[in-house]
Amino acid sequence: MIWIELSLFMLFVFILNLIVKFLLRRLMKIEKENKPFFSYNHINALHRKIDWFIRITSAIALIVINCLIILESYSINLLLIATFFFILLDYAVRALFECKYSQNPKQYILTISEGILFLTAIIIMFDYLLIKLS
Repeated sequence: MIWIELSLFMLFVFILNLIVKFLLRRLMKIEKENKPFFSYNHINALHRKIDWFIRITSAIALIVINCLIILESYSINLLLIATFFFILLDYAVRALFECKYSQNPKQYILTISEGILFLTAIIIMFDYLLIKLS
């Protein structure tokens, strides 16, 4: 039952993200970029290097944190904080590069809105899971 609820919540967040992006595009007159789904959309070579550094660092850190939670009985909140931090860092770097180096600098507004929505959804989901599983 919990998986159905989480799936519906993720679907709701996805649809809400589409609506927010659509409205922001209309209100702010932001051009739509044709990007493939699940692709590496780096602005330039420096962005690619920084993004990969963040990805590798976050993967290693999250593995270590999971080991600490399982083996040393650390709080699950540590995982929430680390996940929140790395996602915030990823979206902040992407928004910075879109603002400074992109051909369409207004695109960073959509990135920031998506990041805020995604981080809020993660907090709600973790909070829900902690309450539901307790």
